[in-house]
Amino acid sequence: MSGCRWQRVPETVELAAAMPPLPRLSDLRRVAIVPALNEEHTVPRVIDELRAFDPGLDIVVIDDGSTDRTADVAGAKGAFVLRLPFNLGIGGAVQTGFRFAFEHGYDLAVRVDGDGQHDPAQLQRIIEPVLRGDADIAVGSRFAAEEGGYRSSRSRRVGIRILATVVSRIVGQRVTDTTSGFQALNRQGIALFARDYPHDYPEVEATVMVFRHRLRLREVPVSMRERGGGRSSITALRSIYYMVKVLLAIFVGLFRRHVVPDEESR
Repeated sequence: MSGCRWQRVPETVELAAAMPPLPRLSDLRRVAIVPALNEEHTVPRVIDELRAFDPGLDIVVIDDGSTDRTADVAGAKGAFVLRLPFNLGIGGAVQTGFRFAFEHGYDLAVRVDGDGQHDPAQLQRIIEPVLRGDADIAVGSRFAAEEGGYRSSRSRRVGIRILATVVSRIVGQRVTDTTSGFQALNRQGIALFARDYPHDYPEVEATVMVFRHRLRLREVPVSMRERGGGRSSITALRSIYYMVKVLLAIFVGLFRRHVVPDEESR
């Protein structure tokens, strides 16, 4: 596929294999949540890279109404596949994954997008704050990273920084990347997002929701790759509309009744 900056799978496998195992990880039931829309070309590689990082990691792919062979190729790789009957959008797909994780009793969940932007070899640094008990949710941040890596368009970077500034003021903690879906969550984080998750452009609103529920969030520096396939849900023409809409949603959300998951984090 032209224009892709994929690291070859064997190189990623070698890098992941060279890392020492995380303490206590093998004692936890863990799952990778992979939302995907028309990602038949990238999902198999994402699954390979996740297994290279952690062979004991269960993988669930949420096929968000794809019109290609996303579900078939993911199933052929041995992943659990949840096929949504029609496109719910990223928020609905992600909540479906967290609902699966909660109902099946997983202790730890990681979220990795199906388009190949997230490098599973970097999951170790995202998981570590959760394993140490320093965070309920850890998020990979592009803007806290010292290394270069893939950079989105200038207009989108400006929008992300504006949103990050607003969210940081609201939550009283510096947040640099409010649109990242590269995450690790403990049982409390899984329970929250299984019960309540924004369904439009969710990551920004979800960040505020985490703090309103008094869960601990930590950002971890990561680099991200150019997407390997499919298409972004946010185009350059929609960037301004996106930012205005999300800002409105944040302020409306501040007046929402404080919803607490009514299900036990068993």
